[in-house]
Amino acid sequence: MNAQTQTAGTPVAKPASGWPLLQLEAVTKVYPSQPPVTALQGLDLEIKAGELVAVVGPSGSGKTTLLHIMGTLDRPTSGRVSLTGLDVSAMSDREVAALRASRIGFVFQQFFLAEHATALDNVADGLLYAGARHRVRRERAAEALTAVGLGGRLHAKPTQLSGGQRQRVAIARALAGSPAILLADEPTGNLDHATGQHLLALLRQLNARGTTIVVITHDRDIAAGMPRQVEMLDGRIVADTARRDT
Repeated sequence: MNAQTQTAGTPVAKPASGWPLLQLEAVTKVYPSQPPVTALQGLDLEIKAGELVAVVGPSGSGKTTLLHIMGTLDRPTSGRVSLTGLDVSAMSDREVAALRASRIGFVFQQFFLAEHATALDNVADGLLYAGARHRVRRERAAEALTAVGLGGRLHAKPTQLSGGQRQRVAIARALAGSPAILLADEPTGNLDHATGQHLLALLRQLNARGTTIVVITHDRDIAAGMPRQVEMLDGRIVADTARRDT
């Protein structure tokens, strides 16, 4: 089953642990300004199913551009990107959008929640593009909120939730469609230290249950707590290490 033929609203089966889920080969990204800006320089990166990876680097190192390329929000200037075995470069924009909707979950520093809607509706509405029916959307939303510890706050609105709880709603929204991979961009950036640590513990729990997660961060302490750290500088990967205890 590919991105073009997948039935609307059908969760995508997650690849077996250790299987190459996301692959970047000789990826370059050049922005056509004057002078041109090279944000990524010939990157090779492989993310396997079941991994929990931190991409770390200072501002301007290329982390955000890499996130956009991994998440199919942007296309590389050159090189190849494949997700769940599908060559993104061979797809039309519409096919890429379908792939993104069904196989990638995003969590951003800003929560991007509708203030007037309940937690349940915020998560369920995230499934609109997947084509799931109303009842199915709400069932999956409730399951995802329960998975992140908010089963008792389904009908609370964002203004009634703490910052950590709102970020959990955002994570539930990303998980509700059963994506193959979850991309988190500075997920603790708007949280205090203690709340941020609870959020990171949640990500580790979700990973232990089989969710493949990539965390983009400038914080080396956060990266050090992840099983694998990919370090970026000036658009290049300068280190790719894993903790010995993994």
